[in-house]
Amino acid sequence: MNILVIMIFIAGAFLVQMGLGFLQIKHFSNSYAELRRIGKVAIGKKPGKFRAGTIVLFAVSNSGRILKAQKMQGVTIMAKVKDLPGFEDKNIRTLKEEDLAHCNKLLKQAILDAASNYKTVMSGGVIPEKSSLFKNMMLKAERAVTVKK
Repeated sequence: MNILVIMIFIAGAFLVQMGLGFLQIKHFSNSYAELRRIGKVAIGKKPGKFRAGTIVLFAVSNSGRILKAQKMQGVTIMAKVKDLPGFEDKNIRTLKEEDLAHCNKLLKQAILDAASNYKTVMSGGVIPEKSSLFKNMMLKAERAVTVKK
């Protein structure tokens, strides 16, 4: 009987997490759509394994001028998209270290990733997809199996 109660509790926690995750994605999508109406959107991210993950969104004009900046930073699904002041009217191509002085380390890395992504896409390149932990594990398993054959 105790195991049934534990299983119900775990299932309930999982459903609550799914619901809150859905709300977070919905909030992010609404923020992205709002910035998309303003101009092109440059996105940079710095995932956190054990620290706060960070996502940066820049609404950018055709000339590269940042029209609006937002960030989502946090460890839990309670993180929300918030305005990121201090970047309006700066050019994303020419962001300098002093422009990032008021930012923490993860935020700086996400901003630099957004600038790099913007430059890559505007020059006609494609942003390479980074492998997930699960994909890396699968590749290692495949290599181990093929070596044994």
